[in-house]
Amino acid sequence: MSNPMSRPSYPDSVVDKAQKIKLVICDVDGVLSNGQVIIGNHGEEFKTFNIKDGFGIKCLQKSGIAVAIITGRNSKIVEKRCQELGIEHYHQGQSDKQKAFDSLCEKLSVTPEEVCHIGDDLPDLPLLLQVGLGVTVADGHWLMQQHADWITQHNGGFGAVREVCDLILESQNKLEAIHQEYLAAGKISEVKE
Repeated sequence: MSNPMSRPSYPDSVVDKAQKIKLVICDVDGVLSNGQVIIGNHGEEFKTFNIKDGFGIKCLQKSGIAVAIITGRNSKIVEKRCQELGIEHYHQGQSDKQKAFDSLCEKLSVTPEEVCHIGDDLPDLPLLLQVGLGVTVADGHWLMQQHADWITQHNGGFGAVREVCDLILESQNKLEAIHQEYLAAGKISEVKE
């Protein structure tokens, strides 16, 4: 049996930035997915998404933190995944992500300092440099890693977004309430048995 993971600790400078976050913006390929695009014989496109990332996004939303997508590609799969997760704000086909970013900040009345951006490669670098909390994934491009405020331990598509969700929720003292909700639900079911 393997040892359970211990609760992560975060640098104070990262916690300070994460405390201010009101909006999380994710790239898709290489962040929410593993970066692979599988194309079938009839042109159909396939991507994989991590359920843990989806749960983390739902926890952010439940805690009053907005989530948005800005991606360079267009995909019906992304639209479907956003609908499943209740992500209202998704911008596809954005080769220059700045316009979508500016639009989101205005629409949601947030300043760049109140935004976390999670990206993996150079098209994400301009946003990473101007937000309050710039994050890249463990397998993100080296230049992204040089300029990120924080680098996840997991690769994109393998729970990296969940790490960021937990970091923000922990920094804002909202994670413990989520944990307690599930612990209490487990204790209730024990009583019923």
